[in-house]
Amino acid sequence: MQVAGYEARPAVLEREFNQRYWGKPVTLQGVRRWLRGEVIPPHDKVGVLADWLNVTPQELGFGKLPVRIAERRKRWDDGIGFQEREIIEAFLSLPVPQRRVLREVIEAFVKAYSAESANTP
Repeated sequence: MQVAGYEARPAVLEREFNQRYWGKPVTLQGVRRWLRGEVIPPHDKVGVLADWLNVTPQELGFGKLPVRIAERRKRWDDGIGFQEREIIEAFLSLPVPQRRVLREVIEAFVKAYSAESANTP
């Protein structure tokens, strides 16, 4: 809350949250329990909190991702196009035995390419 420019007080959280949430409003006591870590808000409320504070729901529950993981995720998101995403989704929709066969085929291609690259001056 403080990083987003709000005081980390139950009354502030209650007011700001209830302005953004379309369901049943939360109480001051409920919000106080969130801040103390006695209770974890339900998933739908975590989503509203994350949107309001401009963070991911994972950051609310676990803190910021280590830089190494965040960089790896960014590299994955930046390096994959629409066609690759379609292929990965198709792969994931296959039964496990067929995925195992495809994985072995891909690994064979990677090994062959690596050996070919190593032999090329």
